[in-house]
Amino acid sequence: MIKLTEYTKGGGCGCKIAPEALSEILNGHLTNDEFRLIVGNSSGDDAAVLDLLNGSCLLSTTDFFTPIVDSPYDFGRIAAANSISDVYSMGGRPVLALSILGWPTDKLGTEIASEVIRGAAEICKQAGIAIGGGHSIETQEPIFGLSVNGILNYHQLKRNNTAKAGDILFLTKPIGTGILSSAMKRNILSEGQLKTCVESMATLNFMGELLGDVEGVHAMTDVTGFGLIGHLTEMTDHDRLTAELDYASIPLLAGTKEHAANMIYPDNTMRNWKAYGEKVNGITGESLLTLCDPQTNGGLLFALDPLAVDEVKALFEREKVSLYEIGSFRENSGFCVEVK
Repeated sequence: MIKLTEYTKGGGCGCKIAPEALSEILNGHLTNDEFRLIVGNSSGDDAAVLDLLNGSCLLSTTDFFTPIVDSPYDFGRIAAANSISDVYSMGGRPVLALSILGWPTDKLGTEIASEVIRGAAEICKQAGIAIGGGHSIETQEPIFGLSVNGILNYHQLKRNNTAKAGDILFLTKPIGTGILSSAMKRNILSEGQLKTCVESMATLNFMGELLGDVEGVHAMTDVTGFGLIGHLTEMTDHDRLTAELDYASIPLLAGTKEHAANMIYPDNTMRNWKAYGEKVNGITGESLLTLCDPQTNGGLLFALDPLAVDEVKALFEREKVSLYEIGSFRENSGFCVEVK
């Protein structure tokens, strides 16, 4: 049986280029309000947003990576859900997807690639969109993802850096996918832990579209390759606010705590710590490994006006989706993130 993860060094969102390197690459090439752009790449947000001049906006994003699991079907599911998440995390509704496939056909063959597409199509069907086409090339490592377009009305747009002091911080999924995928590569992950991890990564963040209609949601993003710490730092607008995290309230996927105690973690955990650690206070030991853990299709992370908490909790109860209160925002107190 072919194991996809044996054909690549990294996997999932953990194979992102390091934040410092990405900053250097984009230096001098940042866009903000050119050609009717409402959101460009200057704020590190989840998707580009174009003003359609009729009260609505077009969202456009792309995301792809190397396998984080061995099953090609599950790889397709996870990659598709992760790509679509960038539309949901800005409050939008996905409408169209195009596939991005890099494949070593001489090593892995076409049938396995077809299974990847089948998994992706299944998730796109759940999201109510079609894969309308795409592009494929020969590569040394398997790569797959989607380019996704979405739409929303302007008032539904949620950005990642517009939280307010006093907002409550919520997360919609447990973290730990990087640690668990590292354990899988070492063949020490149980079948139950693997199943839970895969289903978390393949679950659509569809609640983002519903949160777009909630005025009290002041900022929103999804947790991916830069870990909870990295994406939370972006939410604090780097130095405008401080996010206070209650570590005991942060949910962990089954097995994460035990594997972290045995120092099982992906290389990019330390990359994230190097990039964001000086902006964080109170992080040690286990919390460093979990909070810096690169996530693949992690949950939505959003800042909520306290007056809207009951409304949002009722919304999540109605949709039978988990919701975790993990902290709050206040005026900057010297660090971007304080871990309690």
